[in-house]
Amino acid sequence: MPEIRLTVEEMRYMSLLQDLTGAVARDCIIDRENNRIIFIVRPGDAGKAIGRRGANINRLRQLLNKEIEVLEYAEKLEDMVKNIFAPARVLGVKVVNREGRKIVYVTVDPNDKGRAIGRGGRKVSVARLVLKRYFDVDDVKIR
Repeated sequence: MPEIRLTVEEMRYMSLLQDLTGAVARDCIIDRENNRIIFIVRPGDAGKAIGRRGANINRLRQLLNKEIEVLEYAEKLEDMVKNIFAPARVLGVKVVNREGRKIVYVTVDPNDKGRAIGRGGRKVSVARLVLKRYFDVDDVKIR
């Protein structure tokens, strides 16, 4: 696993999340391109971070004026993929090394394909950022 260095800004966001929700953030990724912050929280803390009916996320969204994503951390690539694409049902995860690039193919239930991709490919772009950071994955494809 690559060493992750946090900026002061990321640490501030993480402590804000913790102060507001009680959830412990392990990591924070600022995605300026899509005006969003992706929090990676301790396993089991996603519900706490999101809050009842999304109350905590909505409060953070208004405070920071950014989109907020919350994911639970997982040690294994396959488990992390399942966490990223939840609530879509992930049927399989296959890692392929092609020309020195690491590509992850995610097979989802056909009924969940839209949910897995997300509006405008949102979930896939989150997956690319997170999996690059933790597992050095170059691309993510949904099947």
